[in-house]
Amino acid sequence: MKFLVINGPNLNLLGKREPNVYGKNTLDDLHQRFKQLEQEYKVKVDPFQSNHEGAIIDKLHEAYEENYSGVILNPGAFTHYSYAIRDAIASIDVPVIEVHISNVHTREAFRRESVISPVTIGQIVGFGFYGYELALKAMTEYIVGRV
Repeated sequence: MKFLVINGPNLNLLGKREPNVYGKNTLDDLHQRFKQLEQEYKVKVDPFQSNHEGAIIDKLHEAYEENYSGVILNPGAFTHYSYAIRDAIASIDVPVIEVHISNVHTREAFRRESVISPVTIGQIVGFGFYGYELALKAMTEYIVGRV
């Protein structure tokens, strides 16, 4: 199985951006953790980050074209208003799990609304970087039919 992990806008600043909310670990730290998880779960994980909506849409299309088993997506602020990303997810036959590092439901009211989640198989919020690992585990279980 191979998975695409997409991180959206401003997540390239992890470790610097609001460490009280997002923690002190960097995006590179997350990518290193994926390398460990590849061994543990016997899967391939390809990370991608972009601050640009169109690049994320192109990557979602690529997930379908390149037969990825699933996508783990942290759409960042696009969560709340990107109908284009929502439509890209709906248009591909690849399961997607939405992940957020912070618990968006305990933050500002605008962060509680996701236009993305209705077209995903699930949403994981509030567990920091561990949320990505939970998503990877959930996705593998989903694909083999255990959930």
